[in-house]
Amino acid sequence: MASFLFARSFRRLQKLTRFSSSSSSSLYLCPSLNSLSSPPIPTPNLNPNLTPNYCNPFRRYYRINPIFEFRRENLKLNWDFRSVAHISTSVRESEEDKGGSRPLKAEVSWIDLYLPKQARPYARLARLDKPIGTWLLAWPCMWSITLATSPGQLPDFKMLTLFGCGALLLRGAGCTINDLLDRDIDIMVERTKLRPIASGLLSPFQGLCFLGFQLLLGLEILLQLDNYSRILGASSLLLVFSYPLMKRFTFWPQAYLGLTFNWGALLGWAAIKGSLEPAIVFPLYISGVFWTLVYDTIYAHQDKEDDLKVGVKSTALRFGDLTKEWITGFGIACISSLTLSGFNAGIGWPYYIFLAAASGQLAWQIWTVDLSSRADCNRKFVSNKWFGAILFSGILFGRLLS
Repeated sequence: MASFLFARSFRRLQKLTRFSSSSSSSLYLCPSLNSLSSPPIPTPNLNPNLTPNYCNPFRRYYRINPIFEFRRENLKLNWDFRSVAHISTSVRESEEDKGGSRPLKAEVSWIDLYLPKQARPYARLARLDKPIGTWLLAWPCMWSITLATSPGQLPDFKMLTLFGCGALLLRGAGCTINDLLDRDIDIMVERTKLRPIASGLLSPFQGLCFLGFQLLLGLEILLQLDNYSRILGASSLLLVFSYPLMKRFTFWPQAYLGLTFNWGALLGWAAIKGSLEPAIVFPLYISGVFWTLVYDTIYAHQDKEDDLKVGVKSTALRFGDLTKEWITGFGIACISSLTLSGFNAGIGWPYYIFLAAASGQLAWQIWTVDLSSRADCNRKFVSNKWFGAILFSGILFGRLLS
C-alpha cells in the first residue's frame, strides 16, 4: 500500500513539473503572451496559505484560469493581472458615466468631420453644431410672416428664407457677444468652460473680428427690407448686446431673453405689411416672451449649482422648488395670448386645432421634466422646436382655409 501511494505521488509530481515547464499560464510565473520583449511583471504578493507546496504532493494546489479580455478592435488573451485591472477600470468608468458623477465627453459633430481645423473654433463660437437656438429665434419670425399673409395665400417664400438666414446669423452674433462678455464666468461653469474663448482656442480680439463679420452679413439681409423694417430690426441690437449682462443684475434674465428672441414677431409682420398692427402683433410678441420664460427657465436648471457658486442670477434660482408652478402660469399666459392674436387676425379653424396640440406639447414638457436632471432639462428644452413647428403649421393652414 505504501509503495502504491509513493508511486502515485511521484507520477503527480512529474505531471505538475512538466506542466510548469511547458506552460506560460501559471499565475506564479506571470509572463505576458502579448510580446516576448515585454518588461517583466513583478510577482504579486500572494497569501501563503493559498500558495501550492510542490514538496507535498498530497496537498491541494491552486491554479488561476486565464482571463479573456474582449475589445472591439481586437481579441486577445492576457495571462496576467493587467487584464484584471483593465476590466475593473472599464466597469467603474461606465458606471460613473451612467450615473452622471463625472462630465461626459463632448460628442463628435459635423464640425469636426467636415470643416477645416482653422474654422472649427469659429463654428463652435456661433453654435453651428447646436441649431436649437436658431430654431427658437426663427419660429416667431415665421409665425408673424405667415400670419401677415393674405387669406388663402401661401407665405412669401423669399421672406421666410431671408428671416431664416437672419436668425442663423443673429443667433451666432448673440452667442459671440455672450461669450466675449461672459468669458470670466464661462471658465467656472462646467457646461461652458470648453467654449472657444473661455478655453483659449480664440482670443477676444479674434472673437471681435468674427462678430464684425457676422454683423456685416446680417446688415446685408436687413438692407433687403423696407426702411420701416430696417429701423425696427436695427433697434433689436440694443437688446442683443445688453442681454448677457442681465444675469449679473436681475433674477429675470430669461424675461429679457424673451424680449430679444421674439423681436422677429414684430419684424416679420412689418416686413410684409410695412407697419405694425398692435391688436395682432403685440399678443403674438407677448406669447413668445412667455414661451421663452418656460423653455429658458427649464434650460437654466442645468446650471443652477454653478450659478450659485459664480454668483449669477436666473429664474431657476428665483423660483427654486416652485419652478413648475411658475412655468405652468407662463404656459397658460402663452397659449392665451396666442388665442387672442389668432382671434384678432380672423384666422381659420385649423389654427385652433394645432394650437391645442401645441398646448399639449407644452404641458408635457412642464409636467414631465425632471429639474434635477441636466440631461432631461436639455431634452425638454430642445423639444421646443416642435412647439414652434406645430404652431407654424396651425397658422399656415388657418390662413389657407380662412
